[in-house]
Amino acid sequence: MSGRLITLGMGPGDPDLITVKAARILGQVPVIAFFAKVGRQGHARSIASSYLREGVEELRFDYPVTVEIPHTDGRYIDAMTGCYDHAAEAIGARLAAGQDVALLCEGDPFFYGSSMYLFDRLRERFPMEVVPGVLGMTGCWAQAQAPMTHGDDVLSVVPGTLPEDELMAALARTDAAVIMKLGRNLAKVRRVLAAQGRAERAIYVERGTMADSRILPLAEIADGAAPYFSMILVPGRQGQR
Repeated sequence: MSGRLITLGMGPGDPDLITVKAARILGQVPVIAFFAKVGRQGHARSIASSYLREGVEELRFDYPVTVEIPHTDGRYIDAMTGCYDHAAEAIGARLAAGQDVALLCEGDPFFYGSSMYLFDRLRERFPMEVVPGVLGMTGCWAQAQAPMTHGDDVLSVVPGTLPEDELMAALARTDAAVIMKLGRNLAKVRRVLAAQGRAERAIYVERGTMADSRILPLAEIADGAAPYFSMILVPGRQGQR
Protein backbone atom coordinates (compact mmCIF):
# COMPACT_ATOMS: atom_id res chain seq x y z
CA MET A 1 0.00 0.00 0.00
CA SER A 2 1.42 3.37 -0.99
CA GLY A 3 1.81 6.34 1.28
CA ARG A 4 -0.08 9.65 1.05
CA LEU A 5 1.27 12.96 -0.11
CA ILE A 6 -0.05 15.49 2.39
CA THR A 7 0.44 19.05 1.18
CA LEU A 8 0.48 21.35 4.18
CA GLY A 9 -0.27 25.07 4.10
CA MET A 10 2.16 26.54 6.63
CA GLY A 11 0.62 29.99 6.89
CA PRO A 12 2.16 33.44 6.42
CA GLY A 13 5.14 33.25 8.78
CA ASP A 14 4.08 33.36 12.43
CA PRO A 15 4.36 29.72 13.63
CA ASP A 16 1.23 30.26 15.75
CA LEU A 17 -0.79 30.76 12.56
CA ILE A 18 -0.57 27.22 11.23
CA THR A 19 -3.71 25.13 11.66
CA VAL A 20 -4.22 22.58 14.41
CA LYS A 21 -4.46 19.90 11.71
CA ALA A 22 -1.14 20.89 10.13
CA ALA A 23 0.58 20.87 13.54
CA ARG A 24 -0.80 17.40 14.28
CA ILE A 25 0.38 16.00 10.95
CA LEU A 26 3.85 17.50 11.37
CA GLY A 27 4.17 15.61 14.65
CA GLN A 28 3.27 12.29 13.02
CA VAL A 29 4.68 11.99 9.49
CA PRO A 30 7.92 10.08 8.91
CA VAL A 31 9.04 12.32 6.02
CA ILE A 32 8.77 16.03 5.25
CA ALA A 33 9.68 17.73 1.97
CA PHE A 34 10.22 21.40 1.22
CA PHE A 35 11.72 23.85 -1.24
CA ALA A 36 14.29 26.47 -0.31
CA LYS A 37 16.60 29.01 -1.85
CA VAL A 38 20.22 27.87 -1.96
CA GLY A 39 21.96 28.74 1.30
CA ARG A 40 18.71 29.41 3.21
CA GLN A 41 16.86 27.18 5.66
CA GLY A 42 13.61 27.71 3.84
CA HIS A 43 10.66 29.73 5.12
CA ALA A 44 8.19 26.85 5.36
CA ARG A 45 10.80 24.68 7.09
CA SER A 46 11.46 27.42 9.64
CA ILE A 47 7.76 27.65 10.50
CA ALA A 48 7.59 23.88 10.98
CA SER A 49 10.59 23.63 13.31
CA SER A 50 8.82 23.46 16.66
CA TYR A 51 6.21 20.96 15.46
CA LEU A 52 8.39 18.21 13.96
CA ARG A 53 8.81 14.86 15.62
CA GLU A 54 12.27 13.56 16.44
CA GLY A 55 13.90 11.52 13.69
CA VAL A 56 11.78 12.81 10.81
CA GLU A 57 13.44 12.42 7.40
CA GLU A 58 13.84 15.68 5.53
CA LEU A 59 13.82 16.01 1.75
CA ARG A 60 15.17 19.43 0.83
CA PHE A 61 14.96 20.69 -2.74
CA ASP A 62 16.95 23.79 -3.67
CA TYR A 63 15.51 26.12 -6.28
CA PRO A 64 18.02 26.25 -9.16
CA VAL A 65 16.98 29.86 -9.89
CA THR A 66 14.74 32.40 -8.21
CA VAL A 67 14.79 35.93 -9.67
CA GLU A 68 18.05 35.72 -11.64
CA ILE A 69 16.27 34.85 -14.91
CA PRO A 70 12.81 36.11 -16.02
CA HIS A 71 10.14 33.45 -15.54
CA THR A 72 9.29 33.70 -19.25
CA ASP A 73 12.86 32.79 -20.25
CA GLY A 74 13.25 29.25 -21.60
CA ARG A 75 16.24 28.68 -19.32
CA TYR A 76 14.09 29.41 -16.26
CA ILE A 77 11.37 27.05 -17.43
CA ASP A 78 13.87 24.26 -18.16
CA ALA A 79 15.63 24.66 -14.81
CA MET A 80 12.42 24.70 -12.78
CA THR A 81 10.91 21.79 -14.69
CA GLY A 82 14.00 19.75 -13.90
CA CYS A 83 13.77 20.74 -10.23
CA TYR A 84 10.13 19.69 -9.96
CA ASP A 85 10.75 16.44 -11.84
CA HIS A 86 13.57 15.57 -9.44
CA ALA A 87 11.47 16.41 -6.39
CA ALA A 88 8.53 14.36 -7.67
CA GLU A 89 10.82 11.38 -8.25
CA ALA A 90 12.31 11.56 -4.74
CA ILE A 91 8.94 11.98 -3.04
CA GLY A 92 7.37 9.32 -5.24
CA ALA A 93 9.99 6.80 -4.10
CA ARG A 94 9.00 7.34 -0.44
CA LEU A 95 5.30 7.13 -1.27
CA ALA A 96 5.79 3.93 -3.26
CA ALA A 97 7.58 2.45 -0.23
CA GLY A 98 4.47 3.11 1.88
CA GLN A 99 5.63 6.22 3.70
CA ASP A 100 3.46 9.30 4.11
CA VAL A 101 5.18 12.53 3.08
CA ALA A 102 4.21 16.03 4.22
CA LEU A 103 5.09 18.63 1.61
CA LEU A 104 5.47 22.04 3.27
CA CYS A 105 4.15 25.12 1.49
CA GLU A 106 4.20 28.75 2.58
CA GLY A 107 0.75 30.30 2.88
CA ASP A 108 -1.83 28.10 1.16
CA PRO A 109 -0.76 25.26 -1.17
CA PHE A 110 -3.01 26.23 -4.08
CA PHE A 111 -2.26 29.95 -4.05
CA TYR A 112 0.95 30.63 -6.01
CA GLY A 113 2.51 27.59 -4.31
CA SER A 114 5.34 25.49 -5.78
CA SER A 115 3.64 22.47 -4.25
CA MET A 116 1.03 22.61 -7.02
CA TYR A 117 3.62 21.39 -9.53
CA LEU A 118 4.30 18.28 -7.46
CA PHE A 119 0.58 17.74 -6.92
CA ASP A 120 0.13 17.76 -10.70
CA ARG A 121 2.96 15.26 -11.21
CA LEU A 122 1.90 12.78 -8.53
CA ARG A 123 -1.89 13.03 -8.19
CA GLU A 124 -2.62 10.19 -10.62
CA ARG A 125 -0.29 7.75 -8.87
CA PHE A 126 -0.73 8.29 -5.15
CA PRO A 127 -3.39 9.27 -2.58
CA MET A 128 -3.45 12.99 -1.88
CA GLU A 129 -4.52 15.23 0.96
CA VAL A 130 -4.31 19.02 0.97
CA VAL A 131 -4.45 21.00 4.22
CA PRO A 132 -5.27 24.67 3.57
CA GLY A 133 -3.24 27.41 5.21
CA VAL A 134 -3.67 31.03 6.25
CA LEU A 135 -2.79 33.15 3.23
CA GLY A 136 0.03 35.66 3.43
CA MET A 137 -2.30 38.47 2.42
CA THR A 138 -4.80 37.72 5.18
CA GLY A 139 -1.99 37.71 7.72
CA CYS A 140 -0.76 41.03 6.33
CA TRP A 141 -4.09 42.85 6.41
CA ALA A 142 -4.85 41.53 9.88
CA GLN A 143 -1.52 42.80 11.21
CA ALA A 144 -1.96 46.10 9.38
CA GLN A 145 -5.47 46.39 10.84
CA ALA A 146 -6.73 47.26 7.37
CA PRO A 147 -10.34 46.24 6.61
CA MET A 148 -10.19 45.39 2.91
CA THR A 149 -13.71 44.82 1.59
CA HIS A 150 -17.15 46.10 2.54
CA GLY A 151 -20.57 45.22 1.17
CA ASP A 152 -20.24 44.23 -2.47
CA ASP A 153 -16.66 45.44 -2.96
CA VAL A 154 -14.63 43.46 -5.49
CA LEU A 155 -11.19 42.30 -4.35
CA SER A 156 -8.46 41.48 -6.88
CA VAL A 157 -5.08 39.87 -6.36
CA VAL A 158 -2.73 41.37 -8.93
CA PRO A 159 0.90 40.49 -9.71
CA GLY A 160 3.15 43.53 -9.92
CA THR A 161 5.01 41.82 -12.75
CA LEU A 162 2.25 42.76 -15.22
CA PRO A 163 3.13 45.34 -17.90
CA GLU A 164 2.15 48.83 -16.78
CA ASP A 165 -0.87 49.14 -19.06
CA GLU A 166 -2.23 45.75 -17.97
CA LEU A 167 -1.65 46.61 -14.32
CA MET A 168 -3.51 49.89 -14.83
CA ALA A 169 -6.46 48.05 -16.40
CA ALA A 170 -6.59 45.34 -13.75
CA LEU A 171 -6.64 47.82 -10.88
CA ALA A 172 -9.21 50.02 -12.61
CA ARG A 173 -11.67 47.11 -12.52
CA THR A 174 -11.53 46.50 -8.77
CA ASP A 175 -12.48 48.22 -5.52
CA ALA A 176 -9.77 46.67 -3.35
CA ALA A 177 -6.49 45.05 -4.31
CA VAL A 178 -3.58 43.02 -3.05
CA ILE A 179 -0.53 43.60 -5.22
CA MET A 180 2.04 40.81 -4.95
CA LYS A 181 5.37 39.99 -6.60
CA LEU A 182 6.72 43.49 -6.12
CA GLY A 183 10.46 42.96 -6.45
CA ARG A 184 11.82 45.43 -9.00
CA ASN A 185 8.28 46.52 -9.89
CA LEU A 186 7.69 48.80 -6.91
CA ALA A 187 8.16 52.08 -8.80
CA LYS A 188 5.84 50.92 -11.60
CA VAL A 189 3.13 49.92 -9.12
CA ARG A 190 3.43 53.27 -7.36
CA ARG A 191 3.01 55.16 -10.66
CA VAL A 192 -0.16 53.23 -11.46
CA LEU A 193 -1.66 53.76 -8.00
CA ALA A 194 -0.82 57.47 -8.12
CA ALA A 195 -2.43 57.83 -11.55
CA GLN A 196 -5.62 56.26 -10.16
CA GLY A 197 -5.64 58.36 -7.00
CA ARG A 198 -5.07 55.35 -4.73
CA ALA A 199 -1.47 55.82 -3.64
CA GLU A 200 -2.35 57.74 -0.48
CA ARG A 201 -4.39 54.89 1.00
CA ALA A 202 -2.05 52.10 -0.15
CA ILE A 203 -0.25 50.18 2.59
CA TYR A 204 3.14 48.51 2.19
CA VAL A 205 3.68 45.32 4.22
CA GLU A 206 7.01 43.54 4.38
CA ARG A 207 7.44 40.12 6.03
CA GLY A 208 3.93 40.27 7.45
CA THR A 209 3.32 38.38 10.75
CA MET A 210 7.05 37.68 11.13
CA ALA A 211 9.24 39.02 13.91
CA ASP A 212 10.90 41.62 11.66
CA SER A 213 7.79 42.78 9.82
CA ARG A 214 7.37 46.36 8.53
CA ILE A 215 4.06 48.08 7.86
CA LEU A 216 4.10 51.60 6.43
CA PRO A 217 2.08 53.85 4.15
CA LEU A 218 3.33 53.30 0.61
CA ALA A 219 4.24 56.98 0.47
CA GLU A 220 6.96 56.37 3.09
CA ILE A 221 8.69 53.61 1.10
CA ALA A 222 11.47 54.60 -1.28
CA ASP A 223 11.57 53.15 -4.78
CA GLY A 224 13.90 50.24 -5.30
CA ALA A 225 13.70 46.47 -5.20
CA ALA A 226 11.23 45.18 -2.62
CA PRO A 227 12.03 41.91 -0.81
CA TYR A 228 10.28 38.66 -1.71
CA PHE A 229 7.93 38.71 1.28
CA SER A 230 6.31 42.06 0.57
CA MET A 231 3.01 43.27 -0.84
CA ILE A 232 0.84 46.35 -1.18
CA LEU A 233 -2.68 46.47 0.21
CA VAL A 234 -5.23 48.83 -1.30
CA PRO A 235 -8.38 48.82 0.87
CA GLY A 236 -11.73 49.20 -0.85
CA ARG A 237 -14.69 51.29 0.25
CA GLN A 238 -13.73 53.98 2.73
CA GLY A 239 -15.58 55.35 5.75
CA GLN A 240 -17.87 53.93 8.39
CA ARG A 241 -21.37 52.60 7.94
